[in-house]
Amino acid sequence: MSTQAPLNTHKKNMEERIAELRAHREQVQLGGGKERLEKQHAGGKLTARERVERLVDPQSFQELALFAQHRAVLFGMADKEMPADGVVTGCATVDGRLVHLASQDFTVAGGAAGEVHCDKVNEMMKLSLKTGTPFVFINDSGGARVQEGIDSLAAYGRVFYNNTMLSGTVPQVSLICGPCAGGAAYSPALTDFIIQTRQAQIFITGPSVIKQVTGEVVTAEQLGGPDSQMNISGVVHFVAENDDEALYICRRLLSFLPSNNMEDPPRLQFQMPLENDPEMNKIVPTEAKQGYDMRTLIARVLDHQDFMEVQSGFAPNIVVGFGRIQGRSIGIIANQPAVLAGALDINASDKSARFIRFCNAFNIPIVTFVDVPGFLPGTQQEYGGIIRHGAKMLFAYSAATVPKITVIVRKAYGGAYLAMCGKDLGADRVVAWPTAEIAVMGAEGAAEIVFRREIDGAEDKAAKRQELIELYRETFANPYVAAGRRLVDDIIEPAETRTYLALALEALHTKRELRPQKKHGLIPL
Repeated sequence: MSTQAPLNTHKKNMEERIAELRAHREQVQLGGGKERLEKQHAGGKLTARERVERLVDPQSFQELALFAQHRAVLFGMADKEMPADGVVTGCATVDGRLVHLASQDFTVAGGAAGEVHCDKVNEMMKLSLKTGTPFVFINDSGGARVQEGIDSLAAYGRVFYNNTMLSGTVPQVSLICGPCAGGAAYSPALTDFIIQTRQAQIFITGPSVIKQVTGEVVTAEQLGGPDSQMNISGVVHFVAENDDEALYICRRLLSFLPSNNMEDPPRLQFQMPLENDPEMNKIVPTEAKQGYDMRTLIARVLDHQDFMEVQSGFAPNIVVGFGRIQGRSIGIIANQPAVLAGALDINASDKSARFIRFCNAFNIPIVTFVDVPGFLPGTQQEYGGIIRHGAKMLFAYSAATVPKITVIVRKAYGGAYLAMCGKDLGADRVVAWPTAEIAVMGAEGAAEIVFRREIDGAEDKAAKRQELIELYRETFANPYVAAGRRLVDDIIEPAETRTYLALALEALHTKRELRPQKKHGLIPL
């Protein structure tokens, strides 16, 4: 007598099979289940799928590997269900342009990343590379899936490798919308921009381990919250109040960028005629030591006064970000006289050099506004390697082949003048305002060196010193000497700046510049 179960002679028809598929799909799309989804909302966070839906254009998301399953069997994993293996992956359009993306699902085992989880992410990166489209990674994970041991570790290594392969080829944007701890933090660090929400933390070593090893007591928020990682470490580029704002920032950022390094950035329609702006003549004080907010100046030269500042809380003595002139995307770098008088320091050098490199990789013209008294003096800066860090700016500007336009607003002294893309670092246009002072150093310091004997021999040393300071300033600290040496292409009214930049950008649009063949230059890291 047969012990086999009787065969089910009923064959499922198409309707039954479709109903089964829909039920299966609905179950997987629930992630960790309704209770965990509700807990995610209670914590002020969107779910992985909600984040995707709100980032991309309606009805454009095509999910890939929905039914992927892990293959781990140790430590209770054999029968453990992991819907979509804890990460939503696929492609969609953002403002009509294709992107590939991955969104970690914290409701599934805390978003822990195992082998299949990571390889789903890797597949999206490979498709980004094949199709020449940006890659967006939404992070919300407790870290590597420890039950999978070295398989999980190796898979994360492949994520890092692919981040590096994409670098400079397609834009990469990371959103930190929850925990991002341990080695997992290095994937965002390898991408071009990081957007962190107020509900998120990112760090390598958690508070408990730090306390155990060093005795330091610190909270997760103090260690890896957005204020620390923006203002102190400079790891984060944008801080968002919540998930919705983070997704908005991501969409806005992508609007300035090309899909890949073989394309120009998208140019928006802009019909307003070019006109001079008389208000520009009133922004900058003629007194060299008087501060002002450079962002006011920047906004007035841009379309709709729309400036997207990057890393606003880190090294605020220099301002970097994106804008448009006549619909054309540009990268902007500018000294900020309202902070440290606009002097360059270690962090400002790193911040600007990285931004220059990004713009150059993705064909975004660079406009530089100069009002710099020099590099910040002091033992802290010297011991910290200001020579090495400042050299990054010199290297980045010199290596950049995109159109480079420099506007000297006021002070441009010494090596810092060169570091802010002087003519000799390959600037295609250098224009100065009448307030520009281009010199080896400020008139006060220069007079002490050049006229030391005259000052020492004078009866009224103070009066003589002031007289000679004014002589030096009239002789050298103005734009006309530099213009006479052809280091400045033109001297213009501030009101003419937007028009000048628009015409220069149009003229330089077809710029091509050949460099010596080599693997890569050796930037002083």
